[in-house]
Amino acid sequence: MFSSRAFSALAGIGSLLVLTACAAPRSGGVTRASPSPSGPAAAAPSPTPPTTSAAGTPVYDHVFVIVMENHSFSQIIGNSAAPYINSLAGAGALGGAYAAIGYPSLPNYLALTGGSTFGISSDCTNCWIAAPNLADSIDGSGRTWKAYMDGMPSPCFIGSAGSYTQKHDPFVYYNSIRLNADRCAQVVPYTSLAADLASAATTPNLAWITPDGCHDMHDCTVAAGDAWLAAQVPALLASPAFTTRRSLLLLVWDEGDPASGNQVPMIAVGSRVRAGYISSTRYDHYSLLRTIEDSWALAPLAREGGSGPMSDLFVR
Repeated sequence: MFSSRAFSALAGIGSLLVLTACAAPRSGGVTRASPSPSGPAAAAPSPTPPTTSAAGTPVYDHVFVIVMENHSFSQIIGNSAAPYINSLAGAGALGGAYAAIGYPSLPNYLALTGGSTFGISSDCTNCWIAAPNLADSIDGSGRTWKAYMDGMPSPCFIGSAGSYTQKHDPFVYYNSIRLNADRCAQVVPYTSLAADLASAATTPNLAWITPDGCHDMHDCTVAAGDAWLAAQVPALLASPAFTTRRSLLLLVWDEGDPASGNQVPMIAVGSRVRAGYISSTRYDHYSLLRTIEDSWALAPLAREGGSGPMSDLFVR
């Protein structure tokens, strides 16, 4: 965990990196003195390092994606109200110049899963999409996926209920999922995750996690979101998928403050991740998607605009 002085310094580095990246995008970064991870932020190393894809991205058995809400880089990194998140950033790699795609929420979730906003610029609830998406690509490769939605009343639920909001669940927007009962049954309440983590065999290759409207910081405080992550992520990092297989956790925020250039935190933890590293390369949600695609040799979705993978976050 960083001291309060280190918190401020780290947030300052991120702001400087994103300004530099916006002026002249480039590869590179800096490596922090990494704290020795212990307690809830510690991820057990994989016993067998992943091989590397043709694109230079490690080949992972499991990728976990957690999407938080509506906070800029400087509101999280260096914030003493988020000690667990900052401990993860210290133990893993940090996107110091990572930006969201736009506003509001839904276009960012679609960018992460479909490689496009599909012309959507609102949080519409009946703007269905007939286009290929990450789940389609994963199924086509023989791998598995599952989306775990905190607060979702039942599998494949359409609409919003309580703290669950449809706009934070991109999978049900795709016709190829929503209109297929078997595939839509893979969009499930978050409560299903614990049983699936019991063994590596029952853990999907892609596990997408959307916290509810409070736990994701949309409606509640940074401290509340940090506390939820501190209570949930350790079980993920201690699971057989992480301790006996080659796994990666990507923690990202959907959108940030326009005044920050929409810069948001993006933290990577897992096998072959450069611990204590801050990237100065300008990445975005398309880059995160491309990283998963390259790890599994999936054809890039057509609308990504040439975004490359976040390759400097990993040890070759």
